[in-house]
Amino acid sequence: MTKQKKLMIALQPIHTDHALYLFVEKLLQSAFPKDERRDDAQQRAYTDRNPKFHCLLIRDFDQPVGLLTYWDFADFVYIEHFAIHENLRNGGLGQQAMRMFLQQTELPVVLEVEMPHTKRDMTRRRIAFYRRQGFSLRRMTYRQPPYREGDRWLPMKIMSTGSAKKWLPMTETVRDTIYREVYGV
Repeated sequence: MTKQKKLMIALQPIHTDHALYLFVEKLLQSAFPKDERRDDAQQRAYTDRNPKFHCLLIRDFDQPVGLLTYWDFADFVYIEHFAIHENLRNGGLGQQAMRMFLQQTELPVVLEVEMPHTKRDMTRRRIAFYRRQGFSLRRMTYRQPPYREGDRWLPMKIMSTGSAKKWLPMTETVRDTIYREVYGV
């Protein structure tokens, strides 16, 4: 019988003056391509000055292991980025962190996922992970606006918690809010 390591996950709100903010910034850079994240200066400004934007450091005991950034809107929460450090993935940290985060809100939670391209695509694994956490793929046309002028719009899928019955009336509001507040379009 193998002994499984006990996890002690904590979600810690941080700002750029926190000693571990650099860990978050470097993980954001390594986990997301440039066209799926904003420039560091704008990310820092949002982290410190945008009251709707929140940056969480994910810790296992005292060790930094991941990040979660999200937007708190009136009718829903939008997860912009979620990542566990590549050396620590597939050990249950992401699952525990996401479940903890979802328990902290009664609002529907929304996120974007890349379109799967092949049967063995990592995107399919990511979608399956979110499904296990209670998210559902939503049937709507969605493209992620560019973070930078001159970049292209990216085809994405939306996933959210909550029932389809509650989701349908929110579809346009969610998309329009994300476009306006997150991407400035």
